[in-house]
Amino acid sequence: MKLSYIGFLAATIPAVASAFTLTMGTGNSFGRVFRISTWGESHGGGVGVNLDGCPPRIPISREEIQVDLDRRRPGQSRITTPRNEADAVEILSGLNPEGITLGTPIAMLVRNKDQRSQDYLENDMSVAYRPSHADATYDAKYGVRAIAGGGRSSARETIGRVAAGAIARKILKTYNGIDVLAYVSKVQDIEAENVDQDTFTMEDVDSNIVRCPDEASAERMLERIDEIRKAGNSIGGVVTCVARNVPAGLGSPVFDKLEADLAKAMMSIPAAKGFESGDGFAGTLLTGKDHNDEFYIDPETGATRTKTNRSGGIQGGISNGENIVIHVAFKPTSTIAQIQETVTRDGQEVELRGKGRHDPCVLPRAIPMVEAMMALTLVDALMCQNAQCNLFPNDAPQSEKPNPMGTTAKREGGPREKGGLVNLKVDEE
Repeated sequence: MKLSYIGFLAATIPAVASAFTLTMGTGNSFGRVFRISTWGESHGGGVGVNLDGCPPRIPISREEIQVDLDRRRPGQSRITTPRNEADAVEILSGLNPEGITLGTPIAMLVRNKDQRSQDYLENDMSVAYRPSHADATYDAKYGVRAIAGGGRSSARETIGRVAAGAIARKILKTYNGIDVLAYVSKVQDIEAENVDQDTFTMEDVDSNIVRCPDEASAERMLERIDEIRKAGNSIGGVVTCVARNVPAGLGSPVFDKLEADLAKAMMSIPAAKGFESGDGFAGTLLTGKDHNDEFYIDPETGATRTKTNRSGGIQGGISNGENIVIHVAFKPTSTIAQIQETVTRDGQEVELRGKGRHDPCVLPRAIPMVEAMMALTLVDALMCQNAQCNLFPNDAPQSEKPNPMGTTAKREGGPREKGGLVNLKVDEE
């Protein structure tokens, strides 16, 4: 008797249902222990997030979450979409009346107020696909799509991530003074200069509408964005994100490497098209001698440190206690006010001019999105690390433990005396 694949699935799924339960639609959840599930469409009633796995007894206020949402919201300046949304968050569950987390799921909602669906439904955009937009691929996958606002492919979906990311940011700060900060490091070919990864602040980033802490570069970036915006076009670039005071040991070999998790997190953001960790592709131009981050002992703390940080704070997929540095490339917004050739849903070739309200450059509003995904990834990795490796204390004598590693680590008794040359024989595949 022949059994079709569909028939096989139908026959076997009931038997394994108790062992495997899909709790959220495919592709809408992120994280293993600290886990979010986002929901809602751009022009629906609202968007939001369910956050599960948050530790209990953490004080969190609506105002703390709103800070990051305000940095993400539309209508901030002339180089962002003019859609006027307050993006006021409502916390529906997971906190007691005093604002303390209960350890139960935290649900947060932001209601949509200023959607203009007629901009999509009363013109050719209701039947024609926007070039390089998710219109066509959503239709190919589901056979139906949310035409107004782009549905789940809209950047409005990231509201839930940013709200949950604000809680993750609070956890990281409380745990080890971890700071997560991002900035616009490149607009087309204009690169930020003179940005100290160790010292730049959120105030430096938010001091201009481009969100680049280098004022001179920010001015040139703004001129380029304005030039493109006035021509009815769009422009892309790069966001750099730095996480400071991250302890060593986060990330797991081989498929759950920290940089692999970060790459997935960042590439899930709308319009993201590239990811680099540390020196990334530029590192391919160096030799091993030039690229390697040589170790040294911090003369004050006795901790193991690196003289340079071309690895971006991650080696072998595990954090080494230095700054984690990543770069995320964002493409130009696909909806533009210039005429483009495309096709309709029924297969006719047509010309289309985009309408509606859209960012000429996504980079300024991508900053809190990148920060949120970094924070969410780090908290998840931190909780996984504590669950596996810190369940039982390491009671071995200090002489048998590895030397503490990273910017916030300290060796008991201070640094050891400097040793001599060590010859290491290596035989790896």
